[in-house]
Amino acid sequence: MKGFAARSGLTPAASPRRYLWTDAFALCNYLGLARATGDAAAHLGSARALVEQVHHVLGRHREDDPRSGWLSGLPEEAGAAHPTRGGLRIGKPLPERGPGEPFDEGLEWDRDGQYFHYLTKWMHALDQLSRVTGDARYNTWARELAATAYGSFTAAPAPGQAPRMYWKMSVALDRPLVPSMGQHDPLDGLVTTLQLRATAAAMDGAPEQPHLDEALLGFAAMSEGMGLVSADPLGIGGLLVDAWRLEQLRRGGGAVETALVARLLDAALAGLAAYARHGELDAPAERRLAFRELGLAIGLRVVEAMEAGSDGVDPAVAGPLGGLRRHLPLAERITAFWLVPAHRSGALWTEHRDINEVMLATSLVPGGLLDLAPVQG
Repeated sequence: MKGFAARSGLTPAASPRRYLWTDAFALCNYLGLARATGDAAAHLGSARALVEQVHHVLGRHREDDPRSGWLSGLPEEAGAAHPTRGGLRIGKPLPERGPGEPFDEGLEWDRDGQYFHYLTKWMHALDQLSRVTGDARYNTWARELAATAYGSFTAAPAPGQAPRMYWKMSVALDRPLVPSMGQHDPLDGLVTTLQLRATAAAMDGAPEQPHLDEALLGFAAMSEGMGLVSADPLGIGGLLVDAWRLEQLRRGGGAVETALVARLLDAALAGLAAYARHGELDAPAERRLAFRELGLAIGLRVVEAMEAGSDGVDPAVAGPLGGLRRHLPLAERITAFWLVPAHRSGALWTEHRDINEVMLATSLVPGGLLDLAPVQG
């Protein structure tokens, strides 16, 4: 994390280079380190500094963009008070594709814009910081981001039909750049909305608005009946993390049905069976994307936590948990592999160094990401 902070400009050693997905995991890592070490003040200071920098870099237009100021279009002072109302840029190296430019699938990966699944990661990280510090601003910013994202990424194909989501939107959220729907985006939206509302309800000083009622109904409608099984290790890990977040909300008295938790666990178990048949973990390091594997390793960490409170749990949940337990050695295998210095020397690791190192850190100290902190205040 020290190396990441220096390289990405969180410390004065370099110019700020922010990337929303990596920064969301990094923020949670600082919260985990604050809990796991005796230096909570320093790590919470890093967390707050990261939030400030992310909002002032990714919440504003790029330096090479003819547009300037906050993405929301708000005046400077109002934009600083509500830095997420216009969403947050991904942080890709190239500017977004212009309205008249042809679509190039390969090039699109390097172009800026906004990803919904990156926004939900940042909402979760902000909410965790709010829970830890008792500062309602972070939860409010997360809810404002959720309201903006729901309104911008969703569209109803016809009157009376459930809305669908775009996978990638323009920086200004005024046009879709990739119109297809991410497989787990509605689910991520549902889980995150439930979490943000639960935090706000329990926190002193949290404003009522935005209440996210419309978003909750929309995400629930889109999630119902969607196929969730994926053989992608990062997607499987995401399902497990979402299942644990839901289970924590349920144990805390939230209106979460056990059947939904079981559905996510069943999908993760089916995906793991398919992933195991691919043999990707037997490939050499130079052919493996570490951060995708580490996403699975992080997700598998929730199995023991879920089992620890499994007395009297519905068999629908206990069943898939038992199946998932057989895959737990994969988490140690993946983390141990990437802790070997020689495996971190290739071009593919170096190309994605920040995200790889930050998620490797998460796999070692996962509590800041995985465990919903008790609400302070």
